[in-house]
Amino acid sequence: MGACAVRRVDRVGVTVDLAPRGRTQRESGAGLRATARVVACADGRGGTALPVLDGEGPLALRRTRSTGPAARVTLVGAMSGPLGGDHLTVEAAAREGAALHVGSAAATLALPGQARDIARYDVRLTVADGAELHWLPEQLISVCDSDLRVTTRAEVAAGGRLVLREEQVLGRTGEAPGRLTSRLTVRYAQRPLLNQELACGPGAPGGWDGPAVLAGYRAVGQLIVVRPEFERGKPVAAPLGEWGALTPLAGPGVLVTVVAPDALRVRRMLDEALHDLT
Repeated sequence: MGACAVRRVDRVGVTVDLAPRGRTQRESGAGLRATARVVACADGRGGTALPVLDGEGPLALRRTRSTGPAARVTLVGAMSGPLGGDHLTVEAAAREGAALHVGSAAATLALPGQARDIARYDVRLTVADGAELHWLPEQLISVCDSDLRVTTRAEVAAGGRLVLREEQVLGRTGEAPGRLTSRLTVRYAQRPLLNQELACGPGAPGGWDGPAVLAGYRAVGQLIVVRPEFERGKPVAAPLGEWGALTPLAGPGVLVTVVAPDALRVRRMLDEALHDLT
């Protein structure tokens, strides 16, 4: 397929722009820039409409079946990526009265690419008053020799609800990890709720693999739940089994952190925590 733009209207009446990139852009070493955007609005009938649903390059968005009022969107990898030098961005917004659940079809592989440049993956989430957004992608796997910087920023208005999960796996089976730097920022009512960074792999600050951080494990996950009800009361800090902990935040939110030997155990613990918190 050539580097042409294709425009179509899918079965749910949403116009989607697909702009596949040619191989020459990958081979040039300049990297690829691609953005996916989704905006959810109340449809006036108790459901959620998607006036904006578009993606390009390796980022394809598809509306999937939902049995409730929330709109469900799946992020599908249309190409390999992120590769070294790429800059990918996903923007998701839930307007007042809307409910949006975003997931992904498969794990994301951070790959080294030919140029060995740093790759960037930015996620921007916006939740209005009276809206709800669930960001629940599959795991991010840091492949040997890759170098990826992930930045996730969520802006939640007073009265908004957010469920955000991120899971990272350092290397495939029997493989050393790549370099991975992950920055997570959540603001509620324009005030900081969470701001933290984790750097792992070759070249990361010393101690990342020690007992104070990952303790030799290779899978880490976090779950942030923001609810207005937590203004009146929220769970207290507590350990969660052998590998997890729940931490109340300085505002209407809680953070669950899990560090475990494998991604399966991380997912199970985060799922249990999500069930208890929502």
